[in-house]
Formats: sequence, structure tokens, C-alpha cells
Amino acid sequence: MKIAVAGTGYVGLVTGVCLASKGHDVTCVDVDEQKVEVMKQGISPIYEPGLSELMKESMDHLTFTTDYASAYKDAEVIFIGVGTPEKTDGSANLTYVYQVAKQIAVSVERDCVVVVKSTVPIGTNDKIESYIHDKQKNKVEIHVASNPEFLSQGTAVKDTLHASRIVIGANEEMPAEVLQRVYKDFDAPKLVVGRRSAEMIKYASNDFLALKISYVNEIANLCETVGADVEEVTKGMGYDARIGNKFLKAGIGYGGSCFPKDTKALSWLASFNDNEIRTVKAAIEVNDSQKFKLIKKARKYYDDFLFLNIAILGCTFKPGTDDLREAPSLVNVPLLLEDGANLRIWDPVGEENFKKKMPNKNIQYFDTIEEAIKGADLCLIFTEWDDVVKFDVRKYEELMKTPIVLDGRNCYPLSAFAETKTTYCSIGRKTVNDR
Repeated sequence: MKIAVAGTGYVGLVTGVCLASKGHDVTCVDVDEQKVEVMKQGISPIYEPGLSELMKESMDHLTFTTDYASAYKDAEVIFIGVGTPEKTDGSANLTYVYQVAKQIAVSVERDCVVVVKSTVPIGTNDKIESYIHDKQKNKVEIHVASNPEFLSQGTAVKDTLHASRIVIGANEEMPAEVLQRVYKDFDAPKLVVGRRSAEMIKYASNDFLALKISYVNEIANLCETVGADVEEVTKGMGYDARIGNKFLKAGIGYGGSCFPKDTKALSWLASFNDNEIRTVKAAIEVNDSQKFKLIKKARKYYDDFLFLNIAILGCTFKPGTDDLREAPSLVNVPLLLEDGANLRIWDPVGEENFKKKMPNKNIQYFDTIEEAIKGADLCLIFTEWDDVVKFDVRKYEELMKTPIVLDGRNCYPLSAFAETKTTYCSIGRKTVNDR
């Protein structure tokens, strides 16, 4: 099929490349000319495992352009995959979605289906359809469908090609049938529901996972107080099929482009409609507080951080991505700098993005974990990169001035530090070699 995709961020580009890999002719549209030129060379502008390789393999079916009119005019299906960033009040900013909708309305010259893949508040698809019909230039049939994404950064390609489910939100038979054809070669269950249900499925799913994370973090905090081990607790919980073992890993909170934004958006939408989802509201509050857990722990060992050399392992909100959105590092680093610390940062892919966010003469960046921790008075682990998980923990004692490791992602078994003099403090577990 002839498909156009508006937006080449995580959602748009991954969607376009994966559809092209199935033989569809896909034109990806973006306003950034420099970005488009890079993509024309088969180079992905974002870091996502497997994306660059699949992109190069699928270039015969991929076109990149800034000319939206030519891309939309004869497309059978147009996916909207632009960002819906958070407004200051927590609601979703739909400016980019409506900009694309207007471009589509004045450009299409054939019957088509417009598919909203961006995460939008419930009822947005109805409004987009009315907006397009009001603005459309030519007498053609334009149908609007919802097709929410369920991608995790770091596994986005796999999540698209081998999805847990493909949700098709349509109020008419025709757009539902078109999307069934689009996804016929995708090995995943297809669920056809009403548009508003599809929009709600996205929010309800993401917010439930955020709830699970915040819940287990509160359990972890209580485990520290009463002397239980959160990993033993969650292992016992996970055997219950009604609970499952996913998203039960304790840590310093969730981040990224989805959970923080989607929890706030659903909470705002509920309040706007005179409802209150108290569980989601509580999850937001718990997560905001949990991000500072390591600094609170550090205060036990140091009254202040003035002139201390502090190693930071990991800047991104999770491994497998260079995305810093809502990452714990972004709120912790400024506090450490304000307190006079000298920071020694290591991150395998997030360094350049972090430099742009945090230009500061008291931050040094290193290519290896060994270099970052050398001579450090304290080490904070914010991201569970493989290099961190597989790191020889004996080196903390060998290289650090004062071997105190505060692990916000529970990267190591407690037994790994039993034969060392390193103080190892994690989340929801006892501290090894406490001082």
C-alpha cells in the first residue's frame, strides 16, 4: 500500500521503517530539512537498537521528504506520529497533531484513511475528523482511525514487528478493514474497537504500568524500614499469574517520553471532567519523590557534597536509549552541583545529549566506568546499562577514594560485595558493609 507517515521521532520513524520492511511504499515527512537529508542516506537520526539496520534494508520502499503536499496527496493511508508534549498544566499539547491534520486536509486528492498513532486524549480522533472535514480542499472521502503505539524505547523495533497486540480504533467498517490490510503481515493479535476505546486503551495501559512501578517502589521503601528484601518479595509476588513478574523491579522511578506524560495527561483529563483518578495521582507523587532516593541515602554518609568527587553511572532514563526525558539524572545532577560537587559522568550513548542539557565546568565525562570512578568519594548508579551490570565490583574498592556505591537500579546481587570493603546500598534491600 502507499503510506505516508507524519513525523520521524521514535513513533513515526519506527512505524515507517517497520511498515516499509513489510513491502509497503512509505514516505516519511518531517519539517527538519537537515534531518531528512540524513535519513535519505539511510542513517537513523535517533538511537534505537536495530532501527538503522532495518532502515538500510528497507530503503527501496522508503522515501523521506519535507514536502508534505506531495506525500499526502495520493497516499492510501496517512499515519500521524508527531509529538504530543506535556503542557505546564499536565494536559497534552496537540498543536503538532492539528498542524498535520490541516496539511492533510488541504493536500489529499484521493479517498484515504488518516491514522492517529500519536498518544492523544480521549475524544481527539473525533475532533480531528471534524477538523479535517471542515478544512478539506477536495471532494474525497477521508476517514479517521486510532492506532495507538505500545513501544518501549530500546526495544521499539521488536515491539512493532512482534507486538503484543495491534489496536485498531474505528467507528466504521472501511477504515478498520484498511488497517487490517496494512498489518496483515504482522504477527500479532488485531483488536478492533471504537475510537474512544482505542484512545483509552493506550492511557489505561501505560498508567497501569506506571502504577505497578510506583507501587513496588513504595513496597521497596517499606522493605528497607522493616528489614525485608524487595527482590525476594517481588519474586514471591510474580508467581501469582494475576500479578505477573513484569514491572516489579524496584528503583528510583520511571522516566522517558511516555509514563510521566501519560499519567499526568490522564490525571488532568479526569479532573477536567470532574473525576479524579486518585491511584494515578498517587503514582505521579510517588515517582517524583523516588527520583531523589539516592541523594537522601547519600546524606547518611556526607553532610554536604562540597568539593566531593562524585561518579555518576548512567544519564538516560533507561538502558538501550539516548533519551533523557524525565531521567532521574536531570533532577539529581543540578542538586549535586549546587552543593559544590565535582561530577564524573559515564554513559555509553547519552553523553552528548546530557552535555547539551547540563553545560557545567564542574562536570567531566569519561569513556569508561573505571575512569569515572577513579578517585571518587561516592558513586551513584542511575541507569542499569549492561556495562554496569557486568562490571567487576572489586574495582570500586580498588579505584575509588571512598568506596561507597549507591545503586538506584539494583544492578548487583548483595553477595557480590560480601568479600569487599565497599559500602553497597541499593533500593529495598539491606546495605552491605554499612559505615
